[in-house]
Amino acid sequence: MSLPSIELLLHTGLPVVVCARPWAQDLLAAYPLAGFVPMTSSWRTNRAAVRQHLKQSRQPAPRGLLLPDSLSSALSFRFAGIPCAGYRDDGRSLILRWPCRKPDASLHAVQSWHYLTRYALKHWQLPVAHTEPAPELNWRPTALHEQQAANIMAKAGLASGRFVLIAPTATGLHKGRIKAWTGFDSLSQSLQARGFTVVMAPPAGEQAAAQAAAPSVQLLPAMGLGTFAVLTHAAGLVVCNDSGVSHLAAAARARQITLFGVTDPLRTGPWSNQATRLGKLDHWPSAPDVLNTALTLMENVSSA
Repeated sequence: MSLPSIELLLHTGLPVVVCARPWAQDLLAAYPLAGFVPMTSSWRTNRAAVRQHLKQSRQPAPRGLLLPDSLSSALSFRFAGIPCAGYRDDGRSLILRWPCRKPDASLHAVQSWHYLTRYALKHWQLPVAHTEPAPELNWRPTALHEQQAANIMAKAGLASGRFVLIAPTATGLHKGRIKAWTGFDSLSQSLQARGFTVVMAPPAGEQAAAQAAAPSVQLLPAMGLGTFAVLTHAAGLVVCNDSGVSHLAAAARARQITLFGVTDPLRTGPWSNQATRLGKLDHWPSAPDVLNTALTLMENVSSA
């Protein structure tokens, strides 16, 4: 969801270094970044990593843009010696050089981060290419991502547009509640009974949970996130929880059904015109509704 912000920064022509969790590096491999600094959950470790990058790159007068609201992200950059712009939540006003008050309107995360990026660029007297994020994300895969996805599909006997990709897991809790819909097993069996190929490709750490949630589904090998994003685009349909998979599918402009029950679609749903959102905050969708929607969407793919 940070892609529109990254693209705004790249448009300035200045070197852009992304500091993020290690998994993001593969996703951004096609972007002309000046560097990538892997981040952890420890602000002291992150401070050291940022300092080391500054020492090696010797970039003059660096400035930071903090998309996360956390205090730890602000501390990491402040003690690394980088003045930053960011939202002033969580007592960060005294740490930030350019503290930004959150807009009053309830914005989607994509809009909120884009707003903050524009705020920073204006204060830095840099050009702002777009006043609003585009209605679709425009993620760029590498040739290697595309080749790896093609190899996996060929080995599994999958034809582009002719399979359903499910993602039945969602790690962590949201305000103490499980974020995963419980109907993936029955959905998959119903689709298979109608002749559809159903597959899943969870990361290695989630394979056991995914197989428990949908034991009849063909399991693809674990793969990098860039390759997985290409796979979502190749699928006729992606069915997933409101999770990272939904946002990867949105970035790859994949046709998807995103299932909601404990989160707000207006705040955290996929930023995509190709997404069908079922369920809402405090109300999961019914199994018949999900199945009927999936069948309609797959019929549309077959007739296209």
